[in-house]
Amino acid sequence: MKAPSSSSHWICRSCRASPRRISRAALEHFSFRLTRNSSTATTTATGAPPRKRGHLPDHPARTRFAPSPTGKLHLGSLRTALFNYLLAKATKGQFLLRIEDTDLKRTVPGAEEKIYEDLRWAGLYWDEGPKVNGPHRPYRQSMRLPYYLYQMDRLLASGRAYRCFCTSERIDELNRRRHEKGLPLGYDRKCTHMSQAEADERFTALEPNVIRFRAPDVWPKYHDLVFGKTGHGVNKAKKLQVDEPVYEDPILIKSDGFPTYHWANVCDDYEMRITHVVRGAEWMSSTPLHIALYQSMNWTPPTYAHVPLLVDQNGQKLSKRALDTDLSRFREAGIPPEVLLNFAALLGWSHQEKKDVMDLQRLIEVFDMKITKGNTVVTFDKLRYLREQHARRHIELGDDTFEQMITDLSVVLFDRYGDQRIMNFIGKKPMRGVVANMLRLGSYTYKTASDYANVMSIFLDDAPESSELVPSAADHLQVAHYLRVAASTLALVPDEQWTEPVHRANLMALETPPDETISASEWKKQLYHYLRWALIKQERGPAVSKILDLIPRDICISRIQAANATLHDLETRNAQPLEEQSWKGDADGKRRFEKEYKWTGHAMPDSKAQEQKRQEK
Repeated sequence: MKAPSSSSHWICRSCRASPRRISRAALEHFSFRLTRNSSTATTTATGAPPRKRGHLPDHPARTRFAPSPTGKLHLGSLRTALFNYLLAKATKGQFLLRIEDTDLKRTVPGAEEKIYEDLRWAGLYWDEGPKVNGPHRPYRQSMRLPYYLYQMDRLLASGRAYRCFCTSERIDELNRRRHEKGLPLGYDRKCTHMSQAEADERFTALEPNVIRFRAPDVWPKYHDLVFGKTGHGVNKAKKLQVDEPVYEDPILIKSDGFPTYHWANVCDDYEMRITHVVRGAEWMSSTPLHIALYQSMNWTPPTYAHVPLLVDQNGQKLSKRALDTDLSRFREAGIPPEVLLNFAALLGWSHQEKKDVMDLQRLIEVFDMKITKGNTVVTFDKLRYLREQHARRHIELGDDTFEQMITDLSVVLFDRYGDQRIMNFIGKKPMRGVVANMLRLGSYTYKTASDYANVMSIFLDDAPESSELVPSAADHLQVAHYLRVAASTLALVPDEQWTEPVHRANLMALETPPDETISASEWKKQLYHYLRWALIKQERGPAVSKILDLIPRDICISRIQAANATLHDLETRNAQPLEEQSWKGDADGKRRFEKEYKWTGHAMPDSKAQEQKRQEK
């Protein structure tokens, strides 16, 4: 048989089915490690348990992420990859990527490249694996068939595995009979009574067959980093009916010559020297089988850590095909990778930090194996919070990410408003400085550049008509004159001094009440509410000094003048005699004017007293 090359790894049917026909030269071509020093071999289940749950190993860990190219990565698979990555990096170890593509029927074209793209986008770069290679290549299971068959030859020779020539029809009939009797399903080991000569003869004749593992009488227990001591530890021979016992003898090599997940997984983890396997809790039921396979080959198994399942608010397991957990959906929504990694890390992992906001480097520095046992409910409120906090962190740091935010927002603003309007707005100021100040306002949260541009429309769009006074602005009528005078003084600042420090100093001077009958707190509240309404038609928002600095002087003056005119008009209308008011006697109108008179300090005139005065005149 010709040794496979990296570009072609087709293997004929007879070679796939026969471990004895795999040459050592072919195995060495793949850099397979065929032997291990006997001093390192052990028959113990998992080696020494950790000193304390949650503590990291005192040696570099080799971990792996082994997805199947059967679809897109989702939130759960990202978390699995992240935990393996963090464990490796926290211990100065290595993180491997392996593609488990032996299930050819379920393989989706293009899915493998999408896995590479998603992991790179998230920043989880692998030390060994496809595209980067390494000493244990190849890292794609479909190219490792000679190795699986070579090791299976050893397992067959030990008697811990055997060939089964039973047809699928016979197995179905066996299971049907047991199901009708209410008995558990399994295999009756019919082919174990076949002589070796007969098995070899039928195999040589290319009769379809599978290779089964001879299950032990008692499945081994093991120590889990999350769940502690666990495992079956029970007799697996289902002798509920003496004349027809069955056993859980799993298939390791299928009739097409390809290994099942269990055999390929164990062989690869051993050959690639994986020390720790972090995976979902749904694999706990399979771990005793994997431990038994390690023991049968006299190999040292890795340490296992099973992380809790991700469930929705109804306690149902998140589907791998759920659109809202597909990584592409998060990317399309503009979720930064550091935010999604931060969110995924908190799903089942507890830490001692004072805050949850951590980038990948900080996660590496503080990560340990303190992972909860119970299922983790996924709610996306936390994701939104982390997104806002990470954006604020970059804005405060002024780092490269902040510079990218400036660039992205600038592009959106130019596309939305056009070059001329933007240039008129920024005037002589540099575009970068104006956009940076927009991001530093602090009162608004940054999600995406497009979303933030919508928020910034209060500065760039034309101000609403002056008549569109917000209802609560009517509360200013008591001090209307003072508010108009205070706002007008801000327009006296010359263009060369139109800066935030100057505005801040002027506003502090204006905070003193103009009349001793007005409390300081009430005056300050109404002053800033009025100025924000005048400038951006909102009574709450960024600091007024920042607003004045951001909006060009001529636009600020225009908006202040329009607001003053609106307030003066309302003040004038409110000061008219009652009989001149546009009140037609309806109940709603009466209540409205009662409120307006209360604003100006006047009492509502009594209609009878007023009529008596008229008669006296």
